[in-house]
Amino acid sequence: MQRTSQPDASIVSSNVQEDLQNYKNLLVWQKAMDLVAQVYLLSGKFPNAESYGLKSQIQRAAVSVPSNIAEGQARGSTNSEFSRFIRIALGSLAELDTQLELSTRLGYLTEAETEKTSAMALEIRKMLFGLLKKLK
Repeated sequence: MQRTSQPDASIVSSNVQEDLQNYKNLLVWQKAMDLVAQVYLLSGKFPNAESYGLKSQIQRAAVSVPSNIAEGQARGSTNSEFSRFIRIALGSLAELDTQLELSTRLGYLTEAETEKTSAMALEIRKMLFGLLKKLK
């Protein structure tokens, strides 16, 4: 499920415009998709009473990350427009971190599960900040 980690310099190739032509070429989008799959696996452990509460919210926050990367690339006729969607994805990652912490405090997830998923989110956050720098 998880792809092999590459150095920060490989977030986008030296030809940024070529990589940005298709969001699926972006390693950060690929890793964000892995994060969504991980969140769906974990949220499957939540009690049925959470189906329309925290479970739904944590899934939406996770899905928002690769979705905003894709939408920003597709609609981003300018770097500033794409940057706006990257910042939205960063906000969704913050939401996800909060919801993971809450899930642990409520006993729905173990600390190990939360730490692994939070580490994935942190890697994506760093990549998104790197992408923002390249778009300036």
